[in-house]
Amino acid sequence: MDKVQIVSVVISLAILLGVFELVRNGRLREAYSVLWICTAIVMICISVFHQIIDKFGAMAGIGSSATVLFLLAFIFLILINIQFSLIISVLTERNKLLMQEMAILGQRIEELENKTELS
Repeated sequence: MDKVQIVSVVISLAILLGVFELVRNGRLREAYSVLWICTAIVMICISVFHQIIDKFGAMAGIGSSATVLFLLAFIFLILINIQFSLIISVLTERNKLLMQEMAILGQRIEELENKTELS
């Protein structure tokens, strides 16, 4: 292994351990960590077996290893955006339901206050 591979493996392992630590401390939920863990594992595999990039590039008709890495990074960013969009969609729906429940509860409180004032 040359220096670049060693540095790449160390950085990838640090990312993987960092994600595990964030999950362990409760700062990152397990559901959101899956993509990061998979990414770190892919980074380790690419760091150790750098020929994967060349083979993937040859299969896709891409000549440069740097272009393949940029493509993989772009795909990763798209996946992160999709994951965040899904999370935002779920949270938006939950907010809507909570607002509706709050409005109903507010109306019930107002009705009860009106009843007690009339009594």
